[in-house]
Amino acid sequence: MRQSEQRNLTMMMDLYEMTMANGYFNNQDKDVRVAFDVFYRSNPDGGGFAIFAGLEQILEYIENLHFDPEDIEYFRSLNIFTESFLDYLKDFRFKGDIYAFREGTIMYPNEPVITVVAPLIDAQLIETALLAQVNHQSLIATKTRRIVSAAEGRAVSDFGARRAHNMDAAVYGARAAYIGGAAGTATVLAGQLFDIPVSGTMAHSWVMYYKDEYEAFKHYAENYPDGTVLLVDTYDVIGSGIPNAIRVAKEVLEPMGKRLKGIRIDSGDLAYLSKKIRKMLDEAGLEDCKIVVSNSLDEYTITSILQQGGKIDSFGVGERLITAKSDPVFGAVYKIAAVEENGEFSPRIKVSENVEKITNPGLKDVYRIYDETGHSIADLIVKAGETVDMSVPYYYADPAKPWKNRCFENCTAVKLQQQVVKDGKRIVEKATLESIRKFVEQQLANEIWEEEQRFENPHVHYLDMSLGYYQMKMDMLHDKRME
Repeated sequence: MRQSEQRNLTMMMDLYEMTMANGYFNNQDKDVRVAFDVFYRSNPDGGGFAIFAGLEQILEYIENLHFDPEDIEYFRSLNIFTESFLDYLKDFRFKGDIYAFREGTIMYPNEPVITVVAPLIDAQLIETALLAQVNHQSLIATKTRRIVSAAEGRAVSDFGARRAHNMDAAVYGARAAYIGGAAGTATVLAGQLFDIPVSGTMAHSWVMYYKDEYEAFKHYAENYPDGTVLLVDTYDVIGSGIPNAIRVAKEVLEPMGKRLKGIRIDSGDLAYLSKKIRKMLDEAGLEDCKIVVSNSLDEYTITSILQQGGKIDSFGVGERLITAKSDPVFGAVYKIAAVEENGEFSPRIKVSENVEKITNPGLKDVYRIYDETGHSIADLIVKAGETVDMSVPYYYADPAKPWKNRCFENCTAVKLQQQVVKDGKRIVEKATLESIRKFVEQQLANEIWEEEQRFENPHVHYLDMSLGYYQMKMDMLHDKRME
């Protein structure tokens, strides 16, 4: 089941994409082929990396691109588009090629994660939709990874749907969170659509509905004896919640041959309470009962709780995960890199007073460079089709320190982009969400340096350039300065 089948998202665009497309059409430029790159400029939360997510939804969107009659009528009502252009839209389908990193790839600023090579109008119309998917899902996947890392092997579940910015943000945020390492989600639609494990127990309303806390716990245990997790902070965690949970374990579950699976606390001093609770449960012979906590958690609060000796088995993380509260804007952009002229792609560069906004021009390939131990030591941008021979010392330019004489020795290079769309049609098989998640884990466990994964002052991953590519970029900057 695909959510995109239920609605046409072609109109998910900024108006300027249509005004430019109308102008290109009227100027007879609609068939000129161009290249656009999707990249971002900085990692969220000052981190050392980000996780690429959202590719599957982009591919579904591309294959379904079309304008319905009511869409064209809406554009006609704006009185700014020519009739010939509106007539052209009736049979519009995306006809270009798309190259992209594998979903789940660990990525870094200023490298082209997606490259669109297409007729000018086709490339222009998809800008907003592509960026919306990449920016949202990459942001949530990256934030989740930080939270999962802070949990130090304890399970993290997405509890954020009700605090998400809308229903789509909840559903696709849950998908991204699973890619980032969450063990599951409380969002049922995400579980149904993407086969993500779902979990959930009770709310405070269940406890408050019954005449007393014990009765509420008893009824829940009778209904779910194989998965009883009791919310113990409705009234008094230590004074009544835990004693009543223990009583249910002894009087209701154990006579059935069942064990109390867990308790959850959603308020209070989680470090202090969890230590007290663990002692009480152990003394009652419930050493296997898990302690689950929630309540405005993120990587920083989780780190603090664990440093204080909190006895937590798993975390339910809500609004600070699903909204990436600490740094809620990912910032990927879509910039033109080349225009086909006389059968060849001519590079284009954006020049800015802000150095970080100067783009990397032209068609290009991106390689990940690995040392002899299999660790990623840098990424390398080269001209499209340029040979990268690592059998001999490979000399390259460090854009941050171009005066340095640098080379890779005894390294291997792996190309990061692959073609995913050809002539508007998807040409790669759908990856399972589980395989994407495992790919993230494999990279972080085996390839990405621990120094890049720390929260404070992470190592900055090098983005280097071939000597030919660097010289081409410098020549273009020089030419622009002389104009």
